[in-house]
Formats: sequence, C-alpha cells, structure tokens
Amino acid sequence: MLFYELAQASHDVAATGARLPKVARLASCLAQASAAEASIVVAYLSGELPQGAIGVGWAALRELPPPAEAPATLELLDVDAALSRLQAISGRGSHAARREELWRLFGISTELEQRFLSGLLGGKLRQGALEGVMIDAVAEAGGIPAAEVRRAAMLSGDLPTIAMAALTLGPAGLAQFRLAPLQPVKPMLAKTAENVAEALERVGRAGVEWKLDGARIQVHCVGAEVRVFTRNLADVSDRVPEIVEAIAALRAESLVLDGEAIALRADGRPQPFQVTMSRFGTKRVVDDLPPTTPLSAFYFDCLHADGEDLIDRPARERLSVLDDRLSPALVVPRFETDDVVAAQAFLEDALARGHEGVMVKDLDAPYEAGRRGAGWLKVKPAHTLDLVVLAAEWGHGRRHGKLSNLHLGARDPGSRGFVMLGKTFKGMTDEMLAWQTERLLALETRRDGHTVHVRPELVVEIAFDGVQTSPRYPGGVALRFARVKGYREDKSPAEADTIDTVRAIRARAG
Repeated sequence: MLFYELAQASHDVAATGARLPKVARLASCLAQASAAEASIVVAYLSGELPQGAIGVGWAALRELPPPAEAPATLELLDVDAALSRLQAISGRGSHAARREELWRLFGISTELEQRFLSGLLGGKLRQGALEGVMIDAVAEAGGIPAAEVRRAAMLSGDLPTIAMAALTLGPAGLAQFRLAPLQPVKPMLAKTAENVAEALERVGRAGVEWKLDGARIQVHCVGAEVRVFTRNLADVSDRVPEIVEAIAALRAESLVLDGEAIALRADGRPQPFQVTMSRFGTKRVVDDLPPTTPLSAFYFDCLHADGEDLIDRPARERLSVLDDRLSPALVVPRFETDDVVAAQAFLEDALARGHEGVMVKDLDAPYEAGRRGAGWLKVKPAHTLDLVVLAAEWGHGRRHGKLSNLHLGARDPGSRGFVMLGKTFKGMTDEMLAWQTERLLALETRRDGHTVHVRPELVVEIAFDGVQTSPRYPGGVALRFARVKGYREDKSPAEADTIDTVRAIRARAG
C-alpha cells in the first residue's frame, strides 16, 4: 500500500465535518490494507505511532528537504521501518544520525506525504478521525457490526490490534478480546444533567451517589496480587501502597473494581483536588515510611468477581456484588430513589461535605467501558464568571480558519488591566465560532505565531467547575473545566468579574 493513499485519506477526512463521509473515506482506505498493514493504517490515521515516542519533535521538523516529485512511490511499510530505525538510534552521534534518517524519509515523500508525516511526528494531526469514527470505519471495512468492534475495543484499549483482528479474522478474531483481571479496560464515562430533576426524568428510578473530586482508579486483584490503574490505563500500583494493602486484605479470588482515590482531611472532608493529584502523581513512595498525604479509595462499581465478568450485567446486580465483597467504608455512599426532593437533599448533603455533586445511574444499564453512556449522569453545580477575551488561537481540523481557543482574563481593579486565568475552546457552536472569528479579527492588535491578540473589549460568560492554584498564570489561579456559555454584549469590560472574586472562590473551596 502506498503511503500517499493514507496521506490523501487524512486530507479528505480533515476536509469534511460530517461523520458518515469520514467513516466511508476511512473504511475505503482500510479496505486496501493488507494484514501486515492494517494496524499501522489505523494507528497513523488516529494520529499515533505504533513505536510510541521516537525522539523526533517539532524542532527537527523545522528544516526539511524539498518534497519529491509525483508520482508517489513510498510504501507504507517502508515508512514504518524508517520510523523504527529512528527510534532505535541512540548514543554518541545520534542527533546527526537521526537527522540523516529523517531527511532520507522526507526526501522521498511528496508534498502531501510530507504534510501528513509532519503532523504525525509532531503530534498535531487533527483530522477528526476520533476513536468512535475509526471504530465505525473498521466495522464498515470488515463487514462487521460496529457494536462488536466497539465491545472488543473497550475491552482491549488497543484499536490498531482490534482492527487487525477484525480485518483479518472477522468476528472470530474479535471474540478473543474479553475482560481479564490484571488487564485494565477503559472506564465508563458520564454525561451531564443540569439538575437532579432532569437526571431522574431521563433515567427513571436510579442509584444516586456522591461524586468525588479525586483520581479515577481501576483496581484489579487476583489472590494476593493487586494492581491499580489510572483512567488512562497506566499502572500506578507502586505509588499507592495504602490502596493496594486495603484490597489485598480482602483475600478475594479475583476482583475488578471501579472507584476514586482521594486525599481526605482529618475531619473526613476532601482536600483540594490539586492535593490529591499531587500525591497521586508521586512516582516514588519510600517503602518503610507512610505517605505524607495518604489516599483513601472508594468504589462505585464491580466489573468482575471470582472468575465472572459482570460488565454486561445490570448495574443493580453489579452493585449487589460490590456491597457483598466490600465493607461500607470502601463504597461510595448511595441510595436508590425516583423522588426529586430526596435526590436534591442528597445532593445538598454531598456538597455540604465538600464533594463535587452526585452521580445519577440507571440501575438496569450495563457497564459501557470506554464510552460516555446515557446510563450515567453527573449533576454538579457550575460556577459562572463574566470574563474578557484577551486573545484567541486558530483552530484545527473542523475549526481550521476559525479563532477557537480563547484566552480569558479577569479584571484587576488595582492595575485597571486584566489577569489571564486560562484558555478554553469548549462550548462553542459553529455559529459562535464564525461570529467570534469575525469579531475578534476586528479587535486584533498583533499576532504571535498562531495566536491573535485583541483589544480587551469582548465579555464572555464562562461556566467552570472550580478554581485551582496555578503558577502558570500571573494571578496564581486558573479555572477548571472552563467552557463558554455565551457572549455578553450587554456588558462592558468594566463590568467583568475581578481577580479578587476568582481568588475568593478558590479560598472558599479550601
């Protein structure tokens, strides 16, 4: 298979915003791949390298040889072999050797291939070929129901391997992928509801539980062996000995638990999110000393117990197994209800205890690993601030040619200027993107690379989940999960919220 065919497919996918044409174009490309090429095609078109990091960054891509003349002759497997050679280069003289190998590869690449390679190697290949789109493309190319590919992908977490099995072995190849203790699966994610009334209306009678603001963990236990994985499937068992010990003490035959790790104060209230993440991110814990900031683990689902997979079972049954295997002290508090008043009271109690909000879960729903399932709804109050746009960055993929990522500033009464709090590109409709691009370009003062700086005249209402300490920004604080609610053309910059208001929100959170 020619590498040019991938580059052209990537170009075509980036040029369309509609899902079905993306799927069809990717599927047509996958259908041309041989058994040896299938996993490479999926990896490349997903913006990944099968080799992982190969020691080539944007600095190495600044100066490259001119592109080769058409017609293209570079084979896909030759590109993969070249990248493997690049990864293997090390030691004295490696910089020059890597540059020589890189120039050789780019020197035989056409202009389109060079652009694709640069995006792939620089980690900035933005074409809208997200995992869900790629799963549908693999299914279409292999003539397999998308649900079967999706299930295998959620249990494996390795889409290129899944694609190779699907395209070469069909449904029988996908059947080999199942939940196995000590091999993590992608966690199920939640959708959002504005309030508990909406959540119960969508789900019906449900389990309502505290939503903890900690680090998502998946704990696997087989006899005395316990492994702890992050939401990204990284093994962090050696960083959290207290969690490992608590589960090892259960002496279960086998368990796979979904939960949250969180740092608590002496009174049981949660520490700020950053404290939990700082402790969770510590790469080395001294064996003979207890952690200075111990983590507590609370579990809200059970995916496997004593040799039996539970992910296809209703949540009610999984929770019954969870309650049977763990003591109440290890289980996230919850209750079952269809009463809005009772659910609201439970939410307010969770908030009073310092937690984020509640989760409302369909008790008849299976566990949809790796998906944002309709059976899980999160309800948490969002703060809003009126902030000023200080700059914006050009978008990628579907947002190419639009100013997308906004730099947000709070008013500083002392200097009469604005203090940057962070950036966001979330919450914007296509209409809003078009409008803000035109409006911001009219306010442009200068450009810095892909950033357009503007006069601070446009006020935007921003929803966010909290404020955290941040040395990255001059005000010492930053917004968490900021997203645009809408522009406030009725407000002037002088009416924007102040940095003092933002710091007060941070102080109240502890």
